[in-house]
Amino acid sequence: MAVLESNTAATPPIDFMTYLAGKGALRDGQKEDIAGRTRNADGSAGNVDWSAVTKLTPSALADELASFYRCDRARRDDLVDGRFAGGEMSTRFLKEERLFPYESAAGKLRLAVVVPIDDETVRAVELVLRRPVALAVATAEDLEAALALRLEADQPSDAQEAGASAGEDNLDNLRDLARGAPVVRALDDLLRLAVEQRATDLHIEPAGNALQVRLRVDGMLKHVAAPPISMAKGILSRLKIMAGLNITERRLAQDGRAHIVVSGNEIDLRVATMPTMHGECAVIRLLRKGTGLVSIDQIGLSARNEAILRKALQAPYGMVIVTGPTGSGKTTTLAASLAVINEATRKILTVEDPVEYQIPGITQTQVHPGIGLTFASALRSFMRLDPDVIMVGEMRDSETAHIGVHAALTGHLVLTTLHTNTAAGAITRLIDMGIESFLLASCARVIVAQRLVRILCDHCKESYRLSAADVAADERYAALGIAAGEVVCRPKGCDWCGSTGFRGRKGVFEIMEIGPPVRRAIGPKTDASELEAVARAAGMTSMTEDGIEKLRAGQTTLDEIFRLTTSL
Repeated sequence: MAVLESNTAATPPIDFMTYLAGKGALRDGQKEDIAGRTRNADGSAGNVDWSAVTKLTPSALADELASFYRCDRARRDDLVDGRFAGGEMSTRFLKEERLFPYESAAGKLRLAVVVPIDDETVRAVELVLRRPVALAVATAEDLEAALALRLEADQPSDAQEAGASAGEDNLDNLRDLARGAPVVRALDDLLRLAVEQRATDLHIEPAGNALQVRLRVDGMLKHVAAPPISMAKGILSRLKIMAGLNITERRLAQDGRAHIVVSGNEIDLRVATMPTMHGECAVIRLLRKGTGLVSIDQIGLSARNEAILRKALQAPYGMVIVTGPTGSGKTTTLAASLAVINEATRKILTVEDPVEYQIPGITQTQVHPGIGLTFASALRSFMRLDPDVIMVGEMRDSETAHIGVHAALTGHLVLTTLHTNTAAGAITRLIDMGIESFLLASCARVIVAQRLVRILCDHCKESYRLSAADVAADERYAALGIAAGEVVCRPKGCDWCGSTGFRGRKGVFEIMEIGPPVRRAIGPKTDASELEAVARAAGMTSMTEDGIEKLRAGQTTLDEIFRLTTSL
């Protein structure tokens, strides 16, 4: 294969586009859209994002590029084993342009590239190196990994780095790093991947000499391909700029918000950063704007539990509490409940953090602690706005709890959430927050505890009949009262569910109705287990029992029930 010399490197990118179009390697409509893809996400000039417009894998794209431009195809071993020749070149220039100059075993100077580059860039490299270069094509992953490995080897020791950090992390340097094309591309790709895979959270964590990236999909974390560790500081800086955080502060935890549009979907980001032993980590919560409101009969309630909740929602006053850990679907349950009672004859006010579901006909308020708009202050203001129903996103402190309870006692229906493990635990938690037990007994109507279990993929789940051997091999079946001969389902895995066997989640619930027996049991020193026993005697079913019904219905698995609701 002939090597393409520098004076022929300026073939216009559109020629390669035509070449790919002729081979049927372009995604639909991308050839016409090429003009809009010749700038980077930050508005600076840039190359075509070939990976976004072709159907080819990165390796196949590099093969085609090398073939079209008649230059060598460089592998990662070629780059790592060769002698790095870019010691005199700007680190930022190499990273942004994605260039890797190296000398092969035969002594020939090569310049590895990811995309076609112009004559001026090649001449600039030759001027610095004082020698002509031959081009070679590598994948972005191979080049960035080799460059990161080489540059890390040249970094100063920890002691030297600590002494130089003050000058190194100045505002201009971090801004320039965050605007670099590789950093912009890497973060955009991660956010796009998170949206495409229905992730609720994106975790970016430095782990020694590598960067770890994980997505939380259907409640479970899974690893995805990560950018090189050399890009960690740039990615964190870009995230901070997007979220309005201080990019020079790396010693304290910070929280912020951002808004992006991915494939036409509006996404709100909640960004949280934290210093660790190996550098800053970040967790990004992805909230999809305009998410369709789930009706109350779709969230997974049994017929009995749904009837109890609907009855409480029609009451003129009192408190409905939804409890569970973070990410258990409490907000979805509250939104579905508000939809039930959303009538023109009722004034409904909500204060949330953030507003996840926009519901027509309801006045919704976003908290803003920075200017003093907290749950408590908003709730105090609501009392002067003639509401019929008030929804408080979370009872976070004693002041909010007291105002909410008194609102429920003075003719308002109050819906709210708490972070407790069980329905009975909500009572003891509120008492611990300073609410008098007799006030709780008077205002509480229903307490909903819930978890989200993964639902088996309808396209690939397999049903099978339990044998006596199956039941004997797993004592959990007997513990849950499941006998041999019953039919259950198990995951298999297909393209639709990403080979996990699960797609989507549904709630498992326990609903404690505050009837006369439970109300009499609520006292200053109420024990949650005693209160639960009273509620179960009055007919309450546990989350585990609700999960068993979903297991028998072929919706989930035994492992899911035990993972989230109980243990032996």
